[in-house]
Amino acid sequence: MRPKHFIYELVEDTQVKKRPNMEVVLKTFVEGVGDKGDVVSMKPHFVYNKLLLPGLAAYKTPENIAKYAKTDAEKSAVKHSSAYAQRTVNMLETIVLAVVMNKDEPWVLEPWHIKASLRKAGFHCKEECITLPKERIEGPDLKKESKDFQCIITINKLEQATLKCRLHHWSTDPSERLPYVLEHWKMQSEPLLDVGSPEKRP
Repeated sequence: MRPKHFIYELVEDTQVKKRPNMEVVLKTFVEGVGDKGDVVSMKPHFVYNKLLLPGLAAYKTPENIAKYAKTDAEKSAVKHSSAYAQRTVNMLETIVLAVVMNKDEPWVLEPWHIKASLRKAGFHCKEECITLPKERIEGPDLKKESKDFQCIITINKLEQATLKCRLHHWSTDPSERLPYVLEHWKMQSEPLLDVGSPEKRP
């Protein structure tokens, strides 16, 4: 007889079967997950270790849904526009953004320069979300090379992040280019003189 003539009985191994997601009710805002009162469905291992054990969530029951629902006062006092907004703020405030400007032609720093630099760093941002320092930053000026300044990035019209930027000059003429600095964000730097930091709104 050939193998195709045999009848096989499938025995499922339940020890390696993927477990279904668990649904829980959040007791408070959890970065990257949700806000208080949200019902979220996630992998059991994450739910047990990151939500239930620290006391950030409770099992989904009608009683818990009613218990942890937001009050009218909490709904009006919005602290987070989304589950991932605070994570974006944290990421923006930990990087040093390289702002590369022309070494040969005159320029004045504008929001679109920051937008383009953010895009190269993997962040997409609209120009109206960028607040520059009140003082004009113009060049080319090699005295400003590798100097720092700060701008404010507004996320979803609510959260605000202070972004540290570092100015670099670049020339289209290879013979006029400055030496490349490897991992510039690890280098010590000085702030741009006479350029203050924009203020966050209250």
